Amino acid sequence: MKNFFIIALSIMCSSVLIAQKKGTPTAVQSSFAKQYPSVTKVKWEKENGNYEAGFKENGVEKSVLLNSKGEILEKESSIMVTELSKKISDYVAKKYPNKKIKGGAKIIDAKNNVTYEAEIKDLDLLFDEKGNFIKANKD
Repeated sequence: MKNFFIIALSIMCSSVLIAQKKGTPTAVQSSFAKQYPSVTKVKWEKENGNYEAGFKENGVEKSVLLNSKGEILEKESSIMVTELSKKISDYVAKKYPNKKIKGGAKIIDAKNNVTYEAEIKDLDLLFDEKGNFIKANKD
């Protein structure tokens, strides 16, 4: 039992040290740790002046975007393509007939607005909660 705690502590410290080496502020790391205390493996990336934590929780790929103060700006969870609405699937089939949806995500911003992402080759297509197209971003 004692060995388990030593190993767990070592893993947590390693994760924090790796994040610190990449320049992730302590406030960001602390905020993330409070929101996701059971997550130990986190991949940090800097994104437009903010910090994105990529991780797996309960077998689901997730990411959280935080500002430098540690405030959560956006949460993203991968979803099955079949979980995207028919309206989204129909839009992709019509506008991109030779492309298949490779993945999907549900995104919730700081104001609890929900959007969905359909990933096709080289593009991420963004839709509102009702399935209306918003924009395409190059992947």
